[in-house]
Amino acid sequence: MDAERIIAEIEWLEHILTVPDPRPLTASDLLAVNRRHDEKLANSPWFRLWRQYGIGCRDESPVIQLGGTES
Repeated sequence: MDAERIIAEIEWLEHILTVPDPRPLTASDLLAVNRRHDEKLANSPWFRLWRQYGIGCRDESPVIQLGGTES
């Protein structure tokens, strides 16, 4: 096992992964990123408030959920 070769390959991979992707984001890229973000923060009470009242910059319409009426 050549440790120096392995270290050089790891450094090369690190360099490749730090170079930004020059391609512009597509609509499906943005949808995927937003979906992963929403799934990651789904249990956050602040995020649920944000989603409920539509505060943000997404194209989606805000949804206001009112509590049930008591008789």
